[in-house]
Amino acid sequence: MAGYNVAIVGVTGMVGQTFIKILKERKFPVKEWRLLASSRSAGKKISIEEKDYFVEEARPESFVGVDFAFFSAGGDISRRLAPEAVKRGALVVDNSSAFRMEPDVPLIVPEVNAAAASKHKGIIANPNCSTTQLVVALHPLHLAAGLKRVVISTYQSVSGAGVEAVNELAAQSAAVLGKKEIIKEYIPYKGAGRHYQIAFNMVPHIDVFVEDDYTREEMKMIEETRKIMGLPDLPVTVTTVRVPVFNGHSEAVNVELKAALSPQEARDVLAKAPGIIVKDNPAEFLYPMPVDTEGRDEVFVGRVRADRSIPHGLNLWVVADNIRKGAATNSVQIAELFI
Repeated sequence: MAGYNVAIVGVTGMVGQTFIKILKERKFPVKEWRLLASSRSAGKKISIEEKDYFVEEARPESFVGVDFAFFSAGGDISRRLAPEAVKRGALVVDNSSAFRMEPDVPLIVPEVNAAAASKHKGIIANPNCSTTQLVVALHPLHLAAGLKRVVISTYQSVSGAGVEAVNELAAQSAAVLGKKEIIKEYIPYKGAGRHYQIAFNMVPHIDVFVEDDYTREEMKMIEETRKIMGLPDLPVTVTTVRVPVFNGHSEAVNVELKAALSPQEARDVLAKAPGIIVKDNPAEFLYPMPVDTEGRDEVFVGRVRADRSIPHGLNLWVVADNIRKGAATNSVQIAELFI
């Protein structure tokens, strides 16, 4: 059969499992599956289209004959094995932060900067999940009226912290309602100096703190947005917050534009843009929520309205499935540019 040999590194994780689902849904022409993970996951059985495959430990030799390698096993694994995959002829699409800001590695959201993918040297980076949905919404507004400044507050689901955090939210919710002991291990992140309850709570802390008391998650969004959009001097500021939602990231976005754009003109521009669904009718109480995006690949936008405190200001609400469009789907869309 014609097709491509595809490796998935980190296949036992949430994003790794979603890679399989998306590749099948989008009918990506897979000739051979190479399912890879750490040594502790080696030997696990995964069924794809009624055929059983066994997970292998990811090693340099695992990539011999591989055409596309999707990585979602953390930055350390990507830094160690992605160059080895490239040496053996694979095109790597990496979902970690390892290569995103490297000047010779394209950082791609196909709806925004697909042409830049052709400049790759074997590795293409997939952005942070919260960045991806943001730039899909910002790009058409920039084309229409020019971006002058962007302010974002995120409301990020626990699936962004991994399956352990998803399970912890469920267990904590049951514990709170049952008035039992609450176990806290994964929020703000595993191994942090202090952990917090996420059930019925919000935590304004995602990833480690860096310069000026921003978190690394916030700096990722700032730097990645500028790189993807080709606007290195764009003023961007972000506050990222973990919320007790299982899946789906939401963002309150305030943009200052260089030219006038009414809310209705903005809705029209967004509705015509690829990968966006506008759901915005306050009179009917219609606006996007995380439950709307579950299992969807589009970015949903609503609550578009004028910011009357500044010239040419708009507010909007941006929601997407962070495991799909924010990670697996965007990666597969990148690979599709080359088939």
